[in-house]
Amino acid sequence: MFNDGTTIRVEVFLLKEICICPRLSKAMDLLGKRWTALILYQLLEGPQRFNEIESSLPISGRLLSERLKELEKEDIVERKVYSEVPVRVEYSLTEKGRALEVTIREIEKWSKEWIN
Repeated sequence: MFNDGTTIRVEVFLLKEICICPRLSKAMDLLGKRWTALILYQLLEGPQRFNEIESSLPISGRLLSERLKELEKEDIVERKVYSEVPVRVEYSLTEKGRALEVTIREIEKWSKEWIN
């Protein structure tokens, strides 16, 4: 209380520490990378060759290759090489990748309703 009779009210808020699940964090880091979700969306249609994916998205070949390698490393995308002449390479979703379909479709549905 001050000499003039006024008081100052001080409130202290303690912020509780937020612990994010490391798996959720890793998943969001991976899926949140530019083009990754759209590559997965494209592969929901079935196995595709590199040039099919590249022509369906406005992405450079270098970046597409990088993203596919990351997804392959995480066992979300499978790269299958056919020993033909010329060699044919197809990319497809693994079981782990196909498990993302419901999530991707729900995000698509949400975006149609809420994103202008």
